[in-house]
Amino acid sequence: MKTDLIKRLAMGAFVGCFIVMFIMVLISLQQGPQNVDFSGSTVINAFLGSIVVGWGFSLTGLIYEREDIAFPLQVAFQMGIGMIILFIVAIYLQWMPINLGIGIIIEWIIIACIFAAISWCGFYIYYYMVASELNKKIGNK
Repeated sequence: MKTDLIKRLAMGAFVGCFIVMFIMVLISLQQGPQNVDFSGSTVINAFLGSIVVGWGFSLTGLIYEREDIAFPLQVAFQMGIGMIILFIVAIYLQWMPINLGIGIIIEWIIIACIFAAISWCGFYIYYYMVASELNKKIGNK
């Protein structure tokens, strides 16, 4: 259990950092790299914030170990808690521009949900394939 928790924390930190840095690269490419100036505090906040958000999504993944809870409820729990943590961090670190009006906030939420859904689907497919391979190895086709 202890090593599983450490693996989850490490994977959450990695995926969180990867996604946030990927978004920062997309922003700089969209605005033109010469027009973007990320300060040291921006990069540090992005790094630490992305780790917290990654932990929020990865630790809530422990819900999938509970077989007495329906799968759709497990997904809703993980995504709900993960998104709440994301929004709290985003507001605190000013990733979400709440002062620019509701349209930008809705756009930000939609983009965050798309990234979360793509990540979730990627992990689902990966673990589905791992389970299929294990089933083949033990003879359950």
